[in-house]
Amino acid sequence: GSSRRTPMSKLSFLGQDAPPGYVPGMGRGATGFTTRSDIGPARDDQDAPDDRHWKSQQALAQQKKREEEDENLNDSNYDEFSGYKGSLFSSGAYDEDDREADLIYNMIDSRQDERRKTHRERSELEALEKYYKDRPKIQQQFSDLKRDLAGVSMQEWENLPEVQDIGHKVKRKKQEKFTPVPDSLLQGAASAGASVSDLDPRQQKYGGLATPLPGTQTLMPSYTGDLDLGEIGRARKSMMNVKLDMASDSVTGQTVVDPKGYLTDLNSLTPRSAGDIGDVKKGRLLLQNVRATNPKHAPGWIASARLEEATGRVQVARNLIIKGTEMCPTSEDVWLEAARLLPPEQAKAIIAQGTQHIPQSVKIWQRAADLEIDVPAKKRVLRLALEAIPNSVALWKAAVDLEQPSEARLLLGRAVECCPGHVELWLALAHLESYENAQKVLNRARTAIPTDRSIWIAAAQLEEAAGNLKNVEKIVQNGVKSLQANMVEINRDMWMKDAEACDTAGSVATCQAIIRTIVGIGVEDEDRKTTWLQDAKACEEHSAFNCARAIYAHALTVFPAHEDIWLLAAHFERDHGTRETLDEHLRKAVKYCPQAETLWLMAAKNQWQAGNVPQARQILDDAFTANPNSEDIWLAAVKLESEINEDERARKLLEKARSEAGTARVWMKSARLEWLLGNLDGAQALLQEALQKHADFPKLWMMRGQIDEQAGNVAAARECYALGMKACPTSIPLWQLAAALEVREGNLTRARAILENGRLKNPKSPQLWLDAIRVEVKGGNDQNAHTMMAKALQDCPNSGLLWSEAIFMEAKAHRKSKSVDALKRADNDALVLLAVARHFLSDRKLTKARDWFMRAVKLDPLLGDAWAAYLKFELQHGTPAQQEEVVRHCIAAEPRYGETWQRVAKSVSSWRKSLKEVLYMVAQEIPNPQ
Repeated sequence: GSSRRTPMSKLSFLGQDAPPGYVPGMGRGATGFTTRSDIGPARDDQDAPDDRHWKSQQALAQQKKREEEDENLNDSNYDEFSGYKGSLFSSGAYDEDDREADLIYNMIDSRQDERRKTHRERSELEALEKYYKDRPKIQQQFSDLKRDLAGVSMQEWENLPEVQDIGHKVKRKKQEKFTPVPDSLLQGAASAGASVSDLDPRQQKYGGLATPLPGTQTLMPSYTGDLDLGEIGRARKSMMNVKLDMASDSVTGQTVVDPKGYLTDLNSLTPRSAGDIGDVKKGRLLLQNVRATNPKHAPGWIASARLEEATGRVQVARNLIIKGTEMCPTSEDVWLEAARLLPPEQAKAIIAQGTQHIPQSVKIWQRAADLEIDVPAKKRVLRLALEAIPNSVALWKAAVDLEQPSEARLLLGRAVECCPGHVELWLALAHLESYENAQKVLNRARTAIPTDRSIWIAAAQLEEAAGNLKNVEKIVQNGVKSLQANMVEINRDMWMKDAEACDTAGSVATCQAIIRTIVGIGVEDEDRKTTWLQDAKACEEHSAFNCARAIYAHALTVFPAHEDIWLLAAHFERDHGTRETLDEHLRKAVKYCPQAETLWLMAAKNQWQAGNVPQARQILDDAFTANPNSEDIWLAAVKLESEINEDERARKLLEKARSEAGTARVWMKSARLEWLLGNLDGAQALLQEALQKHADFPKLWMMRGQIDEQAGNVAAARECYALGMKACPTSIPLWQLAAALEVREGNLTRARAILENGRLKNPKSPQLWLDAIRVEVKGGNDQNAHTMMAKALQDCPNSGLLWSEAIFMEAKAHRKSKSVDALKRADNDALVLLAVARHFLSDRKLTKARDWFMRAVKLDPLLGDAWAAYLKFELQHGTPAQQEEVVRHCIAAEPRYGETWQRVAKSVSSWRKSLKEVLYMVAQEIPNPQ
């Protein structure tokens, strides 16, 4: 029978797709091939690629090479987000969701950019300013020298030496090469194209061109000898003489050429070159065509006349413009141009013809009046003009200016009838009339011109001039109401300018009435205070002091309890008012602001400076009543009694102040009074008691140490300073006094240690750095001093105190560059400006030194050292008037600071000395710059 097979078990990979790149039998050496069934049907470009089939290494390398060649690395193909490859999803469709997402992202980016825009722009601006400040241009570095060139005279310019080549490179002179040529060549070149003026003997014998034998050529002149170069020079000189003779005077035979300045005279000739001649010819031809094409075109005639005038042909220009008046009799410009070009008598005739052709031309009538010399003729012309043009304001003004007041009044009466809408004529008429007639004139003017504010202001000034001050403000208020009723906008700024004009003209009541009426118009309630203070400041800058006073007064009526407005008004009265107005203002101020200690003190000081001591005491008593425990008022009362030599009253006041107020300043002033009076034991006792209550007040330790030094007890002073530095480690003057004591005793090492500890406790302290540098200089260690100065400037790069010292530590030749560096780092420090001024003084540049001294005292008027140095400069190089001016401004500024100023002003010997005396004492202490 038939055999039966066992069924094969089914493998797991049967029926599945082959893996990519599989070739059956490749393991035993078989090679694969691809059929249509393997490739499958045709695919679209958008279908996913089939990478199942194996590619050779060579095909892969060629594909990679093609991809690299196709890659575009141009900058235009670069994208910050995706690089040079482009977008990863560029093949996908850009639908509505993508567009909406892009809009959202763009909106977020713009919002974030707006949030950072202000900070970014400010940072970029600061970086740019810092860059230009650190790297200035050459022209900026020498800008001050360029400004000085404006004062150089012509003689100084001519005395400047010529610029010479001072370079180190030796320039080689080019060697000229000469090639010798035979003399026959030179003679041939000279005879070519030459002409002769004489005949040789053979030519004379045979008749010139006659030939001696038939058939022979005509004899040519023969030359013998060498080329005479001297003859060429003489010929050139002869040509120059001929040219100069051409410029001689054809009438007298005398030459008109200046032998020294004939080149300058030649430059005055017009036209100056062949090109100019060509341009003139072209312009003349062009304008001729314009006149021929359109003879009624007036600008063509005017341009032609001006062209001929510019080329020096004045008569031709006059003929052209006269022809133009015939062709264009209705053109105003042609008649005016003719009057300008023609002589005066002919101009009068031509302008008279113009008035006949154009009787309504104001300019022609004005020109006709200007051509007349005597006043009656001018009046006659202007009256004829007014008959022709009665509504011309310019003609009426010109006519009025020529008349006497009585005649002018009649003319103005007629003028306002012919020109009722012109304000200036009404105001001029009112100015010439009496008070009653002026009122009538202004009332008529208000009826004729109800929308002009100048008439109302003039009416107010009229009432003020007549003494009717009560009517002034009423007129201004009615004027504002009337203008508003006539739909006129009240321009606040224009009214303010009118008020300033009235203040300048002396109409004080009118300007104040205008301020009170319009100062609140157009201002919101919350902005009133700020706006009014700005207005007052602007009026003060414009020297309209009555306007500013009126604004302050109005502001105080609205805000009577605002202390800052009272203070500003008080400072204004102190600077621009009188002592009486200041006293009246302060009395009102303390009435409305009784708790304002500054106002009480200003009132008492004003009375004390006026010499009214009882009144000053009364003001301080009232201040005690309003402010019972005020330290400032107590000390002001003590100062008042001390200044008038009432020492016992001052002691009693201080004793009472210690029991009631008991502040550290009161204890300090008590001890200082005893010190100044010579009672050192009493001062020490008060300081000992005060330090038990106020050990953290450094001035008490400093006074105690200074009194010990004055008494000669150095050990006690050293111990006091040590205790003070422990109790008040942040007090810079205390460290300075301790170090100065060791320097005076010769212990420089100990002084260095004290200053080093002080810098550790108080980093970035320019005062301690400066004292340490001066210790090194005193010890003769200049190198260490320069090194320490460099470290100090690194620690405090913007300290004007250090930079001012660094300038004079340099050699004199290097101070200018150091000054430039100092101004870059600390240009807003008065000490740096003072150092620069003293540097210019050391170089004997007095004008620049004075300018920089003025800059320093203007920048910081409280710096006493600057005032003292400025006064010393004027004492040495200025006039008495300049010295008095410096003293006057210094007293007004009341300086309080400065290293030398405080040392001299606070010394015992300077007690009860005036500010002027202290200023002269400090000026003597200021050393001259070396």
